[in-house]
Amino acid sequence: MKPRERVQAALHHDIPDRVPRFEVWIDALLDELGQTDTASAHANLGQDSIMLPSQIPATSNAWQNGVDEWGRVWTDGHYTNGMVDTEADLEQYTPPLAYAGEFFNAEQVAGVKARYPDHCLMYGTHIGPFMAGYMAMGFQPFFLRIVEDPAFVHQLLTARTDWCIAQFQQAVSLGAEIIIMGDDAAHGSGPMVSPRMWREFVLPYHRRIVDTLGVPVIWHSDGNILPLLPMAVEAGFAGIHGLEPRANIDLGQVKDTFGQDLVLIGNVDVVVLCNADLDAVRGEVNRTLKQGAPDGGYMVSTCNSIFTGMNAAAVAEFFRYEAEVC
Repeated sequence: MKPRERVQAALHHDIPDRVPRFEVWIDALLDELGQTDTASAHANLGQDSIMLPSQIPATSNAWQNGVDEWGRVWTDGHYTNGMVDTEADLEQYTPPLAYAGEFFNAEQVAGVKARYPDHCLMYGTHIGPFMAGYMAMGFQPFFLRIVEDPAFVHQLLTARTDWCIAQFQQAVSLGAEIIIMGDDAAHGSGPMVSPRMWREFVLPYHRRIVDTLGVPVIWHSDGNILPLLPMAVEAGFAGIHGLEPRANIDLGQVKDTFGQDLVLIGNVDVVVLCNADLDAVRGEVNRTLKQGAPDGGYMVSTCNSIFTGMNAAAVAEFFRYEAEVC
């Protein structure tokens, strides 16, 4: 099978010739892994999907310093607070939908497609409406307003859903075949809001995103999202990325319960990749393949991403060994 065919087989819950290798965010250790750019890193490290190139507009403060277009406050590249409190703030900190085009260079995307015609082209970023909502307002104000002013929260989530759709539609128009929507919703012991609140404040927006895009949408979230997975099925997501093992997510149990409805991606413990024990790295890959691979519908990946601070030798062994065994 070609890489694209392998990924498509997994998405259809068919059994491919081998388990697809599907690391989403791979670019943090390019130099340490001997890679020159994100697209070639995906291919050179044996992945079946390649990230559609994107960019942060030159005028944006996102991931730098100051307040960005969505009212998120950044200090030295780290998110610290939100500025949206009123309807006027929401209008001020909601860019026009046409701004989505500023995040892509069509010529650069075309070049990647030409270089890797057999790979599946994905696009993933953390702009899901729930996460975009609490970052726009700040954590405490957002969660208080869910109770005290639910109408305003729905206004905010509607605006962020509009934006999410606009950016993902732009990616799809350039060739993205799969969308990975980062919408972090949980901590280690459970969701940030109750399933009842999720059904009221998030599920309708997730369903709208899935229904609008017309390509498979994968939901990414850290933490223990187990109570929310039935609504991931209701929303129509093709699959789930993350499945953090240290948040008490047992891949085998999730496969038994949701494997018929959701493609499962991830569950390799990123903490193992931060250490120097290469036997443990291989053991993690073996464990996830044993739990996730039977009968298809699983793609191997870390439970989060490749990020700064990981042990480069462990990461290199992760990619080497997954290519050896799947």
